[in-house]
Amino acid sequence: MYSATILTSPTDLQRQLGDFVRAFGLHQPDRTACGEPVSTSEAHALGVISDSRDIRLTDLAQELVLEKSTVSRLVGSMRERGWVQIVQDSTDARVRMIRLTAAGKRATGRLAHARAAHFSAVLLNIDPRKREAVVGALGELTRAAQKTRRDQAHVATA
Repeated sequence: MYSATILTSPTDLQRQLGDFVRAFGLHQPDRTACGEPVSTSEAHALGVISDSRDIRLTDLAQELVLEKSTVSRLVGSMRERGWVQIVQDSTDARVRMIRLTAAGKRATGRLAHARAAHFSAVLLNIDPRKREAVVGALGELTRAAQKTRRDQAHVATA
């Protein structure tokens, strides 16, 4: 791991992010950061579906920032696990919506509990005087990454 010195080069950022990904276990495709035997994509999808009740595949893909074909496979996997079902939209019979099943709601609850416990433990390991700065820095990093992604997409389509 690297010291708490101020780092500013792209290589420093890459190294720190790599360390972060490994420390959180985000590089493990079949487990969440909190250790649950669910892929990170499935965990995020369950959360989004839970927040919206019913959601269209295209909206889920947009929310997850994934291709529609990737989300289609993801939903197929979650259907096989019994976590989601496909239902007809009440206002447009041509539209199919994704909805959590009872098993999906239980899985979402387990994940939420494990996530809360994990992130509480992580926070306890951050100096209380630095917590606000750490969380703020992650927000700033997220905004920068989102802007970079949008800028690159704009250049690619221009």
